[in-house]
Parts: sequence; C-alpha cells; structure tokens
Amino acid sequence: MFTLYEFSSSGNCYKLRLAMAQLGISFRRIEKDITRGETRATDFLAINPNGRIPVLVTPDNKVLPESNAALWYLGKDSKLMPEDDFQQAQALQWMFFEQYNHEPNIATSRYWIHVLGEREKYAEALVEKQQKGHDALRVMESHLSGRNFFVGSDYSIADIALYAYTHVAGQGGFSLEDYPAIRAWLERIEQQPGYVSMEA
Repeated sequence: MFTLYEFSSSGNCYKLRLAMAQLGISFRRIEKDITRGETRATDFLAINPNGRIPVLVTPDNKVLPESNAALWYLGKDSKLMPEDDFQQAQALQWMFFEQYNHEPNIATSRYWIHVLGEREKYAEALVEKQQKGHDALRVMESHLSGRNFFVGSDYSIADIALYAYTHVAGQGGFSLEDYPAIRAWLERIEQQPGYVSMEA
C-alpha cells in the first residue's frame, strides 16, 4: 500500500489524494502539521531531507517527494496520462507552470490568509502575490477559452495539478468572477469519476 505524508489542507497533497482516488489506488495518510514544524523533526527529515510535504512512499518503500513528480508517477500508464508524446510534454509544461507561476502566488496567499490567518502581517507582500496570481489566472483563462481541459480533449494530470489550488483560490483572496472559462473547467473536474473534495 502507498503511504502519503501530508498536511491535509495543502493543495500539493490534495493532488495526490485526488489522483489516487480516481485511479482506485489504496493508500494510508500520515498527517504532518507544517505550522508546528513537524516536517523539520529528525524522523521526518530522515524520510525527506528537504523537510517538505507531500512525500509519497510506494508499496516497495521507495520515497518520492515533490507533488508533481509523485503525480506524474501515479498517472503514468493510466487514464490520467495523455497517450501522445507531445501531449505528455504539454502536461509537464502546465505542471511546471503550476509550480513556478501559479503555486508560489495563489497557494502562498492562501497559506498566509487561510491557514495562518495573518493577512495583515503579510499585507505588503500580498500585493505582489495577488498581481502575479492574477497574471497566472489570466494565462489559464485564455488557454481554457474554447477547450474543456488543459491538454488535448481529455482530463489529465495537468488538470489535477492546476485544479488543486485554483479551486480554493478564494481562500487566498482571489475572486474568480472574471474567469468564466476557469469556473466552467472547475465544474467539469468536479464531475469526473472518482472525484473527491479536498475535505474528504
């Protein structure tokens, strides 16, 4: 059985829970509270010296940190992986976009506001995060206009990667009112077989 070390309100961890639920993969969850420094403890650092979650441990005890690497591993040779080589590269393109342009702004804003409850403390830094987060949302909105999913015509790991923090962007102060294509895409994902919510 797979083991997932996670902080349950993390979108990066939710990506893997969602993928495993949709693929019918059994796993157990071990919660690590990042707000209390539990990923900096010696026992966890022995698992992931980088001290970050999620960490996916395979049934044969191979350890795989980094959410999108683990998502790729889970999705490989499954219905969540595009079959065409070029489309697989496009999936990686959007997963890199998510980690470089999207997550650092939308997820960080959400963490400061929703998880830590410290909007005022980070008010100055949030100005830049909000601007860059909306830049990322505009890229997504443009790409989704006239298409159902991010790569090809089918739901894939690229959608899971971007869905995780986009669907809770409001908790980071981002209104999706001006992004109708994104809102429609979120609804399509929530209708996919095996879908589970972040709170499930």
